[in-house]
Amino acid sequence: MIHNLEERLRSHFGPFTEELKRCQGKHHPGQVPLKDAPDAVSSSVCGFCSTGCSLKIHLRNGNAVNLTPETNYPVNLGMACPKGWESLTPLAASDRATTPLYRKTRNENPAPLDWNEAAEVFCDRMKQVQKEHGPESVAFLGTGQICTEELALLGAFAKFEMGVIHGDGNTRQCMATAVSAYKESFGFDAPPYTYDDFEQSDVIVLIGSNLCVAHPIMWQRILLNPNNPELIVFDPRTTETAMQATQHVPLQPKSDLTLFYGIARELIRKGYIDKDYIDIHTTGFEDFSRHVDPFDLETVSNTSGIPIAELERIVETIGQGKRVSFWWTMGVNQGHEATRTAQAIINLALMTGNIGRPGTGANSITGQCNAMGSRLFSNTSSLFGGRDFSSSTDRKEIAEIVGIDEERIQKRTGMAYDQIIDGIESGAIKALWVVATNGAHSWFNQSRFRKLLDKLDFLVVQDMYCSTETAVEADLILPAAGWGEKEGTFINSERRIGKVNKVSTAPGSALADFNIIRLLGSAWGAGEWFEKWSSPEAVFQIMKKMSRATPCDFSGIKDYHHIEDSGGIQWPCPEEAKDNIQVERRLFEDGKFYTKDQRAKFVFDNVQPVPERPDSEYPFILLTGRGSSGQWHTQTRTGKSGILRKLNPTENYIEIHPGDAADLGLDHHGMVNVASRRGSCTVKCLITPNVAPGQVFMPMHFTETNRLTNGIVDPHSRQPSYKHCAVQISASGL
Repeated sequence: MIHNLEERLRSHFGPFTEELKRCQGKHHPGQVPLKDAPDAVSSSVCGFCSTGCSLKIHLRNGNAVNLTPETNYPVNLGMACPKGWESLTPLAASDRATTPLYRKTRNENPAPLDWNEAAEVFCDRMKQVQKEHGPESVAFLGTGQICTEELALLGAFAKFEMGVIHGDGNTRQCMATAVSAYKESFGFDAPPYTYDDFEQSDVIVLIGSNLCVAHPIMWQRILLNPNNPELIVFDPRTTETAMQATQHVPLQPKSDLTLFYGIARELIRKGYIDKDYIDIHTTGFEDFSRHVDPFDLETVSNTSGIPIAELERIVETIGQGKRVSFWWTMGVNQGHEATRTAQAIINLALMTGNIGRPGTGANSITGQCNAMGSRLFSNTSSLFGGRDFSSSTDRKEIAEIVGIDEERIQKRTGMAYDQIIDGIESGAIKALWVVATNGAHSWFNQSRFRKLLDKLDFLVVQDMYCSTETAVEADLILPAAGWGEKEGTFINSERRIGKVNKVSTAPGSALADFNIIRLLGSAWGAGEWFEKWSSPEAVFQIMKKMSRATPCDFSGIKDYHHIEDSGGIQWPCPEEAKDNIQVERRLFEDGKFYTKDQRAKFVFDNVQPVPERPDSEYPFILLTGRGSSGQWHTQTRTGKSGILRKLNPTENYIEIHPGDAADLGLDHHGMVNVASRRGSCTVKCLITPNVAPGQVFMPMHFTETNRLTNGIVDPHSRQPSYKHCAVQISASGL
């Protein structure tokens, strides 16, 4: 089967063997080589969260042996969280995927292949599925964990060469709501802030954000604020961040839209609005004002559970603030009406004129290290550079840049993540290519997800590890290099493009995701256009062209060295700015937005009831979220660190209020059964007043949690609602 592969590829792409040698070599053109000198130093932007800290990597004889935070990088200023300090440890894990593995049937154990064989298996089986079931029967799921250049290459190869229509990524789970809200309100996916705003505000409003745990370095930036700011934290739980608040607002779960409409009404009624800003820079305010008029304080208090006096104090604090910044994360994004909730926050910033100035903004904090890169350049929910698949102008421009016929670019956005999963159930999706994400752990209603994987004709998992819950279900495993074993760029929460460097060699025959996709493209017989995408920096130069004249324009960045020499560079950075890079750059300083009339829009809607209310059978509301600063997502990497394991719980747990625990006869640290309408699990019981009566909390990092979560998505962003479902609890007897 294999012996004619090279000959067949020569006519399409050139010698496959040379491509394989190039990708398996220590370096490739454009890649920064490992430094050979003893005790040398390199650097790299961290590969965990979206903060985008820069880490100084200490090398001995060309190998990374330790790291320390960069002291002069404008993001972290010499600080790092526990995950950052332990970034190198997961690279040495014993369960690294080191060679391609393949099983012809689900009943057999996977056997090792060489890369030639793996590439042919991938191409033959994907083409067979498309031949039997049509071009829309194949889908891919990417990630915000790999470099922007790799995301762009994946999106280009899958859609322009393989003809895949349906592709999405795990950023759908964390940031789709912010994307949808910004696009509709501002005209583009545009987080407007810079981290300096944490230090410039006199009022900081955190909504659904446990910043101390989820983004510790951002929390440190708040601690550097010299203004003694008011800190208002909206969160049902008394989180680590809420404990530090000057005003903790323990609202009823998912009452936030009602609450923010009520706050808006009171700000209008008391005259705490910037009428000039509204008139000059926005549209739709009068309609919005009429919409929020029924949300009087009594109604809002009854719905949210917040006393009227506390609501009035919130309004006074925001209204009298000179520089008010509003920040939100997953507590908002992961809800049944999440987009409208995010826009309610945006509306508060707009109506008070708190945008475009230092210490202000409607600021969505991103989750993954490169979720912003995925949002702009994965070629999934939008065409490259945040463009529109349905726009003939955008398609023509991208086709000219890439060097392909415009007809090869689809005219519509493909299915979102949840629709792809539903497509597997209906039989519409027959093959799935999963890159650097672990949906069998992280997707809601986990039992259903895992069962559906068995319906696929072909499942490919491309990952650092062969042991993830998704990888063990795969027909073909493609071993990938991890952070620190490849190069490229990430785009962080404040839109800063940072450099990722290779400081270690991947184990076995594992390859960078970039090189894996190059090999698959070679085996597929990709055309001449694909040859231009020869190295990460070559793709970066292509991405610069794609960004030109868009809101995320970074055509003024010269090359990778320019990024490193500048301490990262925030977009926009157009060509005319290339010789005058600003360290900090917030958006909308001129009051002009990315809509056609350059005005921001007030967007609002009717409040919708929660999809699954507690009842006599399932009387508790389950909240989920991050457990500790040393844990990350499905613990695929953080679980490999002995140090981080000592800092974090070793087993799953549920937090419950002392009164509820007493009523149920539960013991602290005893085992309890937790069940929803979708599944059940047994976990440890932690009795704490940090959760309110009738509510319980479980961390998202353990596999049991998503056996319980509900399969509801926001209708605008199609982001899952992880933060609210009904459960029952009982002593387990163990």
